[in-house]
Amino acid sequence: MAKSNAKDNGPVTRKPATRKPAAKTAKKARAKPRRRAGDGFDIRASQLPDWVADSALQSGGYPYESRLKRKEYEQELRQLQIELLKALDWIKKNGERVVVLFEGRDSAGKGGTIKRVREHLNPRSAKVVALGKPTEQERAQWYFQRYVAHFPPRGEMTLFDRSWYNRAGVEKVFGFCTQQEAGAFIAEAPGFEAILARDGKFLIKFFLTIGPEMQMKRLHARWHDPLARWKLSDLDFKAIENWEEYSAAYEHMLRHTDTAAAPWTVLRANDKRRLRLEAIRYILKMLPYGGRDARLVANIDNGIVMPAATFLNLGGEENNISWG
Repeated sequence: MAKSNAKDNGPVTRKPATRKPAAKTAKKARAKPRRRAGDGFDIRASQLPDWVADSALQSGGYPYESRLKRKEYEQELRQLQIELLKALDWIKKNGERVVVLFEGRDSAGKGGTIKRVREHLNPRSAKVVALGKPTEQERAQWYFQRYVAHFPPRGEMTLFDRSWYNRAGVEKVFGFCTQQEAGAFIAEAPGFEAILARDGKFLIKFFLTIGPEMQMKRLHARWHDPLARWKLSDLDFKAIENWEEYSAAYEHMLRHTDTAAAPWTVLRANDKRRLRLEAIRYILKMLPYGGRDARLVANIDNGIVMPAATFLNLGGEENNISWG
C-alpha cells in the first residue's frame, strides 16, 4: 500500500468574519454569533427546505454538479462486480485475508456501498460485520478484542460497517468513553494495525465524507420513508447539531491514524453512485489478483478518491461547512 504523507499540522482554523460600521460615528458592531449546524432544519418537517435541496449535491465542495447517470452507473457497476469475483477467487485460492473498513458520518452511504461490494460474492467467503453496542462482558475486555473475533480466516474477506474507530467518532463525541480512553485509542490504533499488516492481512480503510446539506437531505428522506425509518437511531437526530464536534473528532482521527502500514482513503460520498464505483475500484486496485481488466481498475476518479493527507490539506471536514 502506498505510504501516506500525512503531517500533523494541527486543527484547521478559520479567521472570524469582521463587519464594517455603517458610519464613522457608529459604535463598533458586536460580532454576529456563528450559525450552528442544523439551525432551521427539522428531520420531521413535511417538506425539505429549499436551501437544503438546492445545495445538497455540491455541499462540502463536491466536484460534480449532477449525479452520475443511472445507465452509465449500472453498466460500470456490473463490470466492476465481475472483477470482484475474480479478486475473491484469488483470495480463496491463495489463502489471503482481506479486511475493509467503512467509516464516516451517519447516512454517508456505508451500508449501500458494502451491499454493492458483496452483492454477487459468495457470502461464505465475503462477510459483513456491523456490531451493535458492546455487552458488559465486551466492555470489560481489551477494546479491540470483539473486532478481532470477526477477522477473516485464510481465503476470506470481511467488510466492517463501522469498526474499532467508533471510539474516535461517536463514542468520543457523545461521551460514551472518557477523554483518556479516546486518547489511548488514538495512540494504540496505529500499532494494532501495524501488527495486522505484518501478519499478512490486506487492510483497507475508507472514510466516507459528505456535505452537511446532503446529510440533512438523506436523514430527512429516511424519516419520511416508512421502509427506511428503522435506519434512524436516537443519535441520528443529533448528528446535524453535533456536526462541528464530529468534524473535529474525524480530523483528529485521520491525522493521527493515517500510517504507511494502514493509510486512510477518503471517498467523497455526496453521489452514492460514484461513491460505490470508486470504492469497488479502489479495493480492486489494492488486491494483486490475476486476469484483471487494467483499464477498468486503474481509472480512479481523483475528485472522489484521495489520501487522507490530501483531504486534510484541502480543508478536511471543516471545508464541508457551507452554511453562513
